[in-house]
Amino acid sequence: MEWQYILVFLGAFLFDVVPFPFPPAFTIMVFLQIYFKLNIWLVIIVGVAGSILGRYVLTCYIPYIAGNLFKPDKNEDVQYLGKVLKQKGWKSQLVILAYSLLPLPTTPLFVAAGMANIRPLYIIPAFFIGKFTSDTLLVHLGKYGTENTEKILHSAVSWQSFSSLALGLLLISALLFIDWRSLIQRKEFKLNFRIWK
Repeated sequence: MEWQYILVFLGAFLFDVVPFPFPPAFTIMVFLQIYFKLNIWLVIIVGVAGSILGRYVLTCYIPYIAGNLFKPDKNEDVQYLGKVLKQKGWKSQLVILAYSLLPLPTTPLFVAAGMANIRPLYIIPAFFIGKFTSDTLLVHLGKYGTENTEKILHSAVSWQSFSSLALGLLLISALLFIDWRSLIQRKEFKLNFRIWK
């Protein structure tokens, strides 16, 4: 395998291993595919593999960070949310698939799964289908836009990119500050900002 494909793998891995909203992994895949004129299907396959490994590692290490950052009540709250998701079975898988297909950051999904101690293999199959589908579409669109590189780079700093970042931060904030047990069990919406140790 050429070294450029290793860059694609590492780039997608690094973009998806961080526990906060970061640019989507397909952006580095598109950039490297255009810059090095790489085979688009190899970029998609290698990039999605790197992305999935990054999300797997994120889900594995986030419980340790959460245990040191957040109060036990917050961790128990998110773990309860995870138990509810597991009980939904195939419906949860459809939600994960639909969420992965949307142009939304998937970081909150994997942070929540990690904090809830949901095994990564429970989430990854549906995520893989959604990720492979959406990244295939987006990398092909990136290749199509090669002639308009200046416009693509200009749109990276647009209201859409900022709104995507804001939405990712909002979803992580909702995960952390909403009292999920009160909401699910008693249908009471409560916010709790005292979650830090």
